[in-house]
Amino acid sequence: MLVGAVFVLSCSNIPEYTEPTSTVDYGTSDAIPIYTYKVVNTYPHDQQAFTQGLVFENGVLYEGTGLRGRSALRRVELETGHVLQIRELPTQFFGEGVTIHRNKIIQLTSQSGIGFVYDKDSFELLQEFNYPNEGWGITYDGEYLIMSDGTAELHFLDPEAFEEIKKIEVRDSDGPVSKLNELEYVQGEIYANVWPTDRIAKIAPQTGQVIGWIELQRLLSPQDYSGPVDVLNGIAYDSRNDRLFVTGKLWPKLFEIKEISLE
Repeated sequence: MLVGAVFVLSCSNIPEYTEPTSTVDYGTSDAIPIYTYKVVNTYPHDQQAFTQGLVFENGVLYEGTGLRGRSALRRVELETGHVLQIRELPTQFFGEGVTIHRNKIIQLTSQSGIGFVYDKDSFELLQEFNYPNEGWGITYDGEYLIMSDGTAELHFLDPEAFEEIKKIEVRDSDGPVSKLNELEYVQGEIYANVWPTDRIAKIAPQTGQVIGWIELQRLLSPQDYSGPVDVLNGIAYDSRNDRLFVTGKLWPKLFEIKEISLE
């Protein structure tokens, strides 16, 4: 995928990136609501973190990062961006999405077909599990783990046995929406980053229909590009306080945003 004058690869080991651009159009039909955003708060974010997964619980962020040799699971203090706890992945793995199920953290890897289950408090590795497709994003809806694999399909897994129960194809008015990446379950809807754009798809989990687009262009200001940055990726939701957080790979900032309808 060409961005500017360099290649941006989701599984690249050496991040050399220019400003992200929304080069892919997945439909803007008048039948699907379009949202922009208001920045409510801005927080520091470790610019060495190639963010692949993000989840929020009890006042702290849990972040999964990628790149081989740099992939990790982190506990992060929201207000400061300080890394409070870290578990590094073996160098052969490219870390992907993370989610929380009860007292466990689940982390995917990109192309190895292996996922990890950790104790949420200690980060002790409890088990590994396998899946037949690529691992991109993952979230939990209170019943199922929901997993993306870079296609237009979302897979619903049993959270204990990790067996696929069902799957849906995500579509908008123009057809299937592929390259679904980081996922978050927000008030009965699935939010999905669409790689490599600055858009988040709001998806009905029962049907796979896109029921809204959140446009997040120009979230980073020009001065934030003083170092290398990659695309928007990372969605976390604070269900207790109704707060939505977004960031990107190698971004220096994390944002709390409020959706604003363009209608």
